[in-house]
Amino acid sequence: MPMRPEFTDRLTPVVDRIADHYGTPFHIYDEKGIRDTCRHLKTLFSGITGFSEYFAVKALPNPEILKIFKEEGFGFDCSSTPELQLARMAGGHGDALMFTSNNTTEEEFRAAAAEGGSVLNLDDISLIEKVPEMPELICFRYNPGNRRTGNEIIGNPLEAKYGVSHDQLEGAYRKAMERGATRFGLHTMLASNELNHTYMVETAAMLLDRIRDLRKTLGITFEFINIGGGLGIPYEPGQEALDITAMAKEITALFNTFEKEEGYMPRLCMESGRFMAGPHGALVTRVINKKETYRTYVGVDACMSALMRPGMYGAYHHITVPAKADLPCDTVVDVVGSLCENNDKFAIQRDLPALAEGDLLLIHDTGAHGHAMGFNYNGKMRPKELLLESNGSVHMIRREETFEDYTATLLCDAAPFNPTA
Repeated sequence: MPMRPEFTDRLTPVVDRIADHYGTPFHIYDEKGIRDTCRHLKTLFSGITGFSEYFAVKALPNPEILKIFKEEGFGFDCSSTPELQLARMAGGHGDALMFTSNNTTEEEFRAAAAEGGSVLNLDDISLIEKVPEMPELICFRYNPGNRRTGNEIIGNPLEAKYGVSHDQLEGAYRKAMERGATRFGLHTMLASNELNHTYMVETAAMLLDRIRDLRKTLGITFEFINIGGGLGIPYEPGQEALDITAMAKEITALFNTFEKEEGYMPRLCMESGRFMAGPHGALVTRVINKKETYRTYVGVDACMSALMRPGMYGAYHHITVPAKADLPCDTVVDVVGSLCENNDKFAIQRDLPALAEGDLLLIHDTGAHGHAMGFNYNGKMRPKELLLESNGSVHMIRREETFEDYTATLLCDAAPFNPTA
């Protein structure tokens, strides 16, 4: 079911007052829901010694949200220097940071090694020689080749730009050892919004098999495997949720068997973003126009700059109208923004209650890859972010952008350069 019912119950009675106070549009996140999900995940995987979740910063890169994950004992999955900086602002350091990037620059490697370092997860065997100083602990992102993935966002592994191939993996660890690495992990990321728990179990089994083989050929013991992110959430009504309980039980059994056979248990790492934050966010926007042509269009004061997943992927986000929850959804409309792009649509031919200017809409499940994917095309400014705190208070954790923000990079005062001089 889209948006956790508990979040809906907390938000709906007060959303009008929040909107009147702060103005629309805005993303709002549910602190209690995020903390509950963190604690549930840790409980489910408590049978695996040293289980670690690295929240994917790309999903919701706001330090106030990251601090919640830090307080719950989570680390951070980062893929750029700014993401590392945001994670460090939230208190993440050292082994609590996993740095996974691709086509990585020397400057980014140095940023990953700064301020106590991070776990370096290399995407490419050619990067081994480009790391300025090989850390003691090294990990590689594994691309197994011909294997089903979650959807086209990740793509067919044989065509994906990510990871070290199956045939390269042993050589990658040998080269890292030659440069001084003495501690090891293995990572993969093969799914996006996966709702079939057995696929994630198969991924864990695959990585355990690989570290078993690599131990035999290289004589090294792996401290952890990282099954990546990609745990899905049910965006559409009636869609079956990921059976995270069964997933945890079956993966724990794999680890117990591995320990009996190999004499040790590696840590299990994950780097979920959507699963941890997605259902705990909503985009609140107001109807500002209705247009009747070949279809009925409902214009709102948000646009793709606030949520681009529907326009980019054709992704479904459920929409409700709090003030009209008891009315029948008997009007077919497109819910659209104001960009000069026809894909600036939050819903296409959606059944909703009869809408009027001024109505508030809740666009569900925007807690991951919502505000984070925003942009400024047409000079549209990204909206504010709010946190609905566990005590019921609302805290603005990011203001909306302004024209001064938009033009700040123009004020560079740079002296001209004459390349012919």
